[in-house]
Amino acid sequence: GKWKNKERVLIFSSRGINFRTRHLMQDLRTLMPHSKADTKMDRKDQLFVINEVCEMKNCNKCIFFEAKKKQDLYMWLSNTPQGPSAKFLVQNVHTLAELKMTGNCLRGSRPLLSFDPMFDREPHYALLKELFIQIFSTPRYHPKSQPFVDHVFTFTITDERIWFRNYQIIEEDASLVEIGPRFVLNLIKIFQGSFGGPTLYENPHYQSPNMHRRLVRLSVAAKFREKQQVKEVQKIKKKGTKVLVEEDPTEVVFETPAEEKPVEIQLVKPESKPIVKDKKKLRKIQRKKQKKLFRTEG
Repeated sequence: GKWKNKERVLIFSSRGINFRTRHLMQDLRTLMPHSKADTKMDRKDQLFVINEVCEMKNCNKCIFFEAKKKQDLYMWLSNTPQGPSAKFLVQNVHTLAELKMTGNCLRGSRPLLSFDPMFDREPHYALLKELFIQIFSTPRYHPKSQPFVDHVFTFTITDERIWFRNYQIIEEDASLVEIGPRFVLNLIKIFQGSFGGPTLYENPHYQSPNMHRRLVRLSVAAKFREKQQVKEVQKIKKKGTKVLVEEDPTEVVFETPAEEKPVEIQLVKPESKPIVKDKKKLRKIQRKKQKKLFRTEG
C-alpha cells in the first residue's frame, strides 16, 4: 500500500529536565516510529519559536516537555502551526526500564488506541481525543513501522486526570501485560492556537504545584503552632494560683465528737530511768584487762 498519512511528530524538551523525563522522552520516540528529535530549547526563548522549529523539521505535530524549578514537568501537545494545543502537568512518571514493566513488543509496530467512554461525553475531552489520535497513532504503511499490532495505548479518565498506559497483547490467551511507559496528565488549559492564543478551556480542578507545596507547608506550620499553644496553656496553668474550695458545712453533720479525757496534772517528778550500759562493751573491757594481766605476769 501507499503511505498517505504523512503525520510527523517532533518530540523534544527544554533545558533543565531530569533523567526520568529524558528517559520518558526517549521511550516515546522508540514507541512512535513517525517521531523526530531535536536539540533542547533554551528556556529564555518563547514558545512561539517551536512552530518555526517544527516547520524546519517538516513536522505538523509536536510533543514538548517543559521543565520548571527542576522538579515540575509540563507537557505540550500541539497541532502546528494552526492549533489547537493543550498544556498538561505530568505526574507519576514510570519508564520502560523499570523492573515492574515485564512486557515486550516489536519495535516500530502499530498500536491500538483505547479511550475511556468519558472522552465522548465532554466537548473538551472529545477535542483531546482527536489530538491524541493524530499524535500517538502510527500512520499506516509508514516506512519505519512494522505491519503488526501487538500493543495497546490506553487513555483513562479518573480523578479529573488522564492516565496513560501501554500494554502488550499476548497471542496465546489475548491477555494484557504492561510494557510502559506510564504517566498521568493533569489538564491545565486548551488553547485555540499553537502554543498560545485564546483559551478554549481551563480546568477548574487544577491546582498548581506551587500552591500544593504552599498548602503542605501551611498545614505543617499550623500543627507546630497548635503544639506551641498547648505548651503555653500548660505553663500558664502551672503558674496560676490554686483556687481554694470553700468548706461545705454539711460534711460535719454525721461526725460524732470523741469523748473528752480528764486532764491529769502530775505533781511528783517522774523517776529517772537507770542507765543501762552496753553489756558487750563491758565484756570487751574485761577481756582487755585480762590480756594486760597475762602480759605483765609473763
